[in-house]
Amino acid sequence: MDTEIVIFGGSAHPALAGEICAQLGVALSAVRLTRFANDCLEVQLQANCRERDVFLIQPLVPPVQENLVELLLMADAARGASAARVTAVMSHYAYARSDKKDAPRISIGGRLVADLLVTAGVNRVLTLTLHSPEVHGFFSVPVDHLHALRELADHFRRRDLSNAVVLSPDLGYAKSAAAFARRLGLPVAAAAKERLSDNKVSISAIIGEVADRDVIVVDDEIARGTTVLELLSLLRQQEVRSISIACTHGLFADGALEKLAAAEDVTEIVSTNSVPAPTSHAKLTVLSVAPALAEAIRRTHDGQSVSVLFEH
Repeated sequence: MDTEIVIFGGSAHPALAGEICAQLGVALSAVRLTRFANDCLEVQLQANCRERDVFLIQPLVPPVQENLVELLLMADAARGASAARVTAVMSHYAYARSDKKDAPRISIGGRLVADLLVTAGVNRVLTLTLHSPEVHGFFSVPVDHLHALRELADHFRRRDLSNAVVLSPDLGYAKSAAAFARRLGLPVAAAAKERLSDNKVSISAIIGEVADRDVIVVDDEIARGTTVLELLSLLRQQEVRSISIACTHGLFADGALEKLAAAEDVTEIVSTNSVPAPTSHAKLTVLSVAPALAEAIRRTHDGQSVSVLFEH
């Protein structure tokens, strides 16, 4: 675009917004957030938006509802200020987990929130590792769906992988796990998982050879860690040599990081800074996705292809 780029960061992840702007060499424009006595929010963008290419950096992380409303208000403010285009940069789209109607009388939240964002004035979405690829289609505006497989693979490539295998914790993530394994030249295995509730899963078997191997468990997101904790006991029965855990979105709710790190056979836990990193831990490594997001923003602004960022 022949317009000036303007980047605003919400209160969800200011560290990531600052790092992205540093990568681009663009100043991070301020946002004034006011909370009234009746608990309503007011957002004021503190930079000129008229005919600008506006990017709003605001992942949907806890408190998700607060950050969502803030993003909606930011988008509406930018549209009302005559922005040429408004792009929501959501490194984590929490409502992607609500992608189907699996019980009577429930809302498909992923689709509803997508509609709300578009209604508020979002013209384009830049996001990272959606929980399921179908969520991409919930948006009626263009979506650039990035992943962090390159960053994760670059990290593990420094290690001795002569006896390693990549393991997907469920069949739904097997395709992405296979793509990750191809980057490392490794075989891939998958667990047969059934989710019984939000905090209970059942894993009946592991499809593939993991015995006496260094296992790299890779997933899109770790929240409570229920799936991985269940998987650890099954891997011990297979007498694996070591276990590494990798994910894009390391939410680590309800003490999940401490529970996973407490396992002696877990040698390392790797996540990205798509969400604010938890308290540092000796076994935790946090990789930055700011360079990838910054490059995607630059390419979007310049009208260049974003898909080349996925080329292996």
